[in-house]
Amino acid sequence: MVIVLANASPGQAPELARTLVDEGLAACVNLVPVRSVYRWEGAVHDETEITLWIKVASEGVERLRERLVELHDYDVPEVLVVPVDIEASHAPYVQWVRGPR
Repeated sequence: MVIVLANASPGQAPELARTLVDEGLAACVNLVPVRSVYRWEGAVHDETEITLWIKVASEGVERLRERLVELHDYDVPEVLVVPVDIEASHAPYVQWVRGPR
């Protein structure tokens, strides 16, 4: 099991989350509002974004990443894969995430 982190615009984030879950690519997606300060194309930006916390079985990461990049409206979408310590996690939840979609 892993958590995939991705930022999206407030207008696109709910649609991305729904699509990933509807298509069985993610077990769950949490939408967390954040303020991002970053440099892009030579300028510093200060924007409200939504961080998607996407829960997925490890073997599904490649398909999820491909679909997320395909759907995303950013030129270079953030897709960060964070491993989960499944031994220390709540086993029934991990099993649910890894279960069939």
